[in-house]
Amino acid sequence: MFKHILFPTDGESPSNAAIAPCVRLAKENGARLTVLHVRAPFHFLSAYPAMLSDTPESYAVHSQQRARVCIEPVVEACQAQGVACETLTVEHEVPSEAIVTAAREHGCDLVAMASHGRRGVEAFFLGSETQKVLVRSPVPVLVFR
Repeated sequence: MFKHILFPTDGESPSNAAIAPCVRLAKENGARLTVLHVRAPFHFLSAYPAMLSDTPESYAVHSQQRARVCIEPVVEACQAQGVACETLTVEHEVPSEAIVTAAREHGCDLVAMASHGRRGVEAFFLGSETQKVLVRSPVPVLVFR
């Protein structure tokens, strides 16, 4: 049914919990998987501690290292299950937009992603990237909870 699945990951526990079922889905469908990690651009004024203590150059190095840490478990799971896998790291201000763009530009026919389960005030202020992808995606979205 699906031939090319986009799996965005931020390396947090909900994303990590979604790795096994996503890889299993890809294997069952004979699909390949593109693993996406979206890095925030460097800002001189930021609420993220890493940006306050880093220079733009060191932030770039640290964010690339973080991307590798987030993507590596998915690649390992794919290799263990014999699922074709490619990786993609992009820098974007709005993760949901980067996910939708990646799905379109890479010809994915499914976005499979985790829900972080934010509710109430936290969801209102932080928003739900999953919800934004659901609304904007040109292809079906499977949400792992």
